[in-house]
Amino acid sequence: MSLTTDRPPAPTGGRDAAAAQPSHRVSGGLLDPKQLLVSLPDAAKKLDPRVMVKNPVMFVVEVGAVLTTLSAIKDPSIFAWVITAWLWLTVVFANLAEAVAEGRGKAQAETLRRTKTETVARRLTDWRHGSTSSPEESVPAAELRLGDHVVVEAGQIIPGDGDVVEGIASVDESAITGESAPVIRESGGDRSAVTGGTRVLSDRVVVKITSKPGETFIDRMIALVEGASRQKTPNEIALNILLASLTVVFLLAVVTLQPLAIYAGAEQSLVILVALVVALIPTTIGALLSAIGIAGMDRLVQRNVLAMSGRAVEAAGDVNTLLLDKTGTITLGNRQAAEFLPVSGVGIEELADAAQLSSLSDETPEGRSVVVLAKERYGLRGRAEGQLPHAEFVAFTAQTRMSGVDLVEDGDQRALRKGAATAVMKWIRDAGGHPTAEVGEIVDGISASGGTPLVVGEVVTRDGRASATVLGVIHLKDVVKAGMRERFDELRAMGIRTVMITGDNPMTAKAIAREAGVDDFLAEATPEDKMALIKREQAGGKLVAMTGDGTNDAPALAQADVGVAMNTGTSAAKEAGNMVDLDSNPTKLIEIVEIGKQLLITRGALTTFSIANDVAKYFAIIPAMFTVAYPGLDKLNIMGLHSPQSAIASAIIFNALIIVALIPLALRGVRYRPSSASALLNRNIWVYGLGGLVLPFVGIKLIDLIVQFIPGLR
Repeated sequence: MSLTTDRPPAPTGGRDAAAAQPSHRVSGGLLDPKQLLVSLPDAAKKLDPRVMVKNPVMFVVEVGAVLTTLSAIKDPSIFAWVITAWLWLTVVFANLAEAVAEGRGKAQAETLRRTKTETVARRLTDWRHGSTSSPEESVPAAELRLGDHVVVEAGQIIPGDGDVVEGIASVDESAITGESAPVIRESGGDRSAVTGGTRVLSDRVVVKITSKPGETFIDRMIALVEGASRQKTPNEIALNILLASLTVVFLLAVVTLQPLAIYAGAEQSLVILVALVVALIPTTIGALLSAIGIAGMDRLVQRNVLAMSGRAVEAAGDVNTLLLDKTGTITLGNRQAAEFLPVSGVGIEELADAAQLSSLSDETPEGRSVVVLAKERYGLRGRAEGQLPHAEFVAFTAQTRMSGVDLVEDGDQRALRKGAATAVMKWIRDAGGHPTAEVGEIVDGISASGGTPLVVGEVVTRDGRASATVLGVIHLKDVVKAGMRERFDELRAMGIRTVMITGDNPMTAKAIAREAGVDDFLAEATPEDKMALIKREQAGGKLVAMTGDGTNDAPALAQADVGVAMNTGTSAAKEAGNMVDLDSNPTKLIEIVEIGKQLLITRGALTTFSIANDVAKYFAIIPAMFTVAYPGLDKLNIMGLHSPQSAIASAIIFNALIIVALIPLALRGVRYRPSSASALLNRNIWVYGLGGLVLPFVGIKLIDLIVQFIPGLR
């Protein structure tokens, strides 16, 4: 069973698709000064110790800032106040990173909130299917309850989330998805779900409400993009524990260092001890960790994907197996005519002409593709009824599985039919003809290659005698989207196994899988087959991602580690998945995996940078503390810093400024290139490890050249 057989062709995925997304997205690149100013009040509010204690690293810095403030008041000096000021700035800058990340989400949430209006609903008090005169009452949308039925007509707002249970309509979902093109919603099937706040453009539908007040899809979107529902992921929690442990270790080291300093006759002030603690603990990653997680979810929102949790984004980065529906994801969605194969004695142009004539009344995508192929390859233009005055067109139906035309030419009657091989050949036999073995060989060959054969037949009646023959076969094939093989090669380089899911027979599935370049396929897939496949993969310790849009996909979406439901799908599918693609583009699953990996890579890169970054601060502060007692330690002053005071001040100032400098990178994410884990580790070490080692030496030295001219820091 195909997941997307009733969906119009989705746009191809990949970087081109990403670049072509709507312009309403918020840039994740350079830091917007306006957003910085807007976020400052929120950053100040986060100074509340009850908030700060959730981030152990920055909580220690805040406690240190309080202690140095008290010390500077008791024993004022320029040095003490400079250190105090920059410690407070360090805390504010850390909060600013999180506030900016949250502010970007709030800006998008405000756009969504504007879609919630005081809508009046037309509730049906006694709805029965097929009835056109059900009594109705006007009630505020907020009073609708689960299971209520409402009627919505052209120009009206859909008052709540639900499923269309009667009718079909064109719906404007631009308020939710940002896409201006309307979509079709109809009862039954997998395109029945509608979202409150969207507008019906045509016709009339009856909607069954499936959400409670305050729990609509828009309500959940607002809460999620504002970060209200964002919980820390297991990876983030583990990293927080590691950072807290390092903080405790260095805190104990500094506390036990003071007795040694007193014994050596180099007792240190509280201000210097606090500065040493701040320099030793991993403040950079501690300040940016939360912003990285929020920004990861935000990058998905910018691509019109709603992640129900940060855990889902993180899981996407660790996915081992990717389940992709064939139709609309790997292929264009409808089979296209690829070539005409005439039987012996029939010219190819004769076959093309007959195929086109017999397809003029076939409104299916396959039928239209036959007309287009004859026109493009053989210059045959489609003919209208006015150009064929004595023609009677026969439309394609699911019952006959054929389309055609009956013509009168020079007194002879000519009937042409095109359709499924069994149907057309039965039509030929009923007319007294006998399909040759050559036809069967062509049909079998196309089927073996994974294509679909359509047979073209002709019955000519002359002087009361009928002559029935097969003219040839049309080869229909699934057209694999451009660039899909390259995308799958990239996924393979990332260690991700791709599995194509299709309702086709194994022979057809194998041919498409080979052409697309996927690693494996699941043919004639049922909901139970999908679930069993996911469980097998997970039993082997792998994380699985898949897409779906129908109620029959809900169990598999719920079982998958990353379940991406299409917004065009049913409410059951959207409830089961942990992500919803508002564009309903199944190919976007590949982008989601890349964004998840980018989140993990960004976190790892900035952690590497932060740890390496601390090394330079050790060389700045440790010699400054003990040079008086142990002159030999001056050899560790490899940066040639001017004085103990300027060295400590320079290290603390750099420590604060580097946080601000890295906020854009935390929001945008480290650029992701598909490669192996070892290659990513090497890049982390050489770029962010070496960079984190070199940059502070340069930065601290430059700051020292400035602060040495400030009285009290010389």
